[in-house]
Amino acid sequence: KCVFVTVGTTSFDDLIACVSAPDSLQKTESLGYNRLILQIGRGTVVPEPFSTESFTLDVYRYKDSLEEDIWKADLVISHAGAGSCLEALEKGKPLVVVINGKLMNSHQLELAKQLHKEGHFFYCTCSTLPGLLQSMDLSTLKCYPPGQPEKFSAFLDKVVGLQK
Repeated sequence: KCVFVTVGTTSFDDLIACVSAPDSLQKTESLGYNRLILQIGRGTVVPEPFSTESFTLDVYRYKDSLEEDIWKADLVISHAGAGSCLEALEKGKPLVVVINGKLMNSHQLELAKQLHKEGHFFYCTCSTLPGLLQSMDLSTLKCYPPGQPEKFSAFLDKVVGLQK
């Protein structure tokens, strides 16, 4: 089983440091995952990739498309970027969105709160991520309705104040 972590084109060192810390790697493995793929964007935290008999950590900055990694993933952990969230949701992947407190803008938080309220994903901060991973029940998540990007954009426009 595979966990894919993405920060998109941004830098979210706190998230990468959090998921790659030795205790987090142990927790990830104890939850039944044997592979962690980190897409680290512009970050300065660059974990050392490794592979053991029971666990593999892969790390990269960018690819032309994240589609393959999202398809491989049994769980996606993402920054709160709308594009990253939508891509994981459209592929029907269980999603945990981590809010970057250092970039905190109400749009990301509003989006996360609304989609969480609708049951599409879980959201947290870096400090609450370990507890959430331990306690979450992925079977409670609802599929995001496919092929309706216009609804997503209308919702985003409303959140950012472009539409009433």
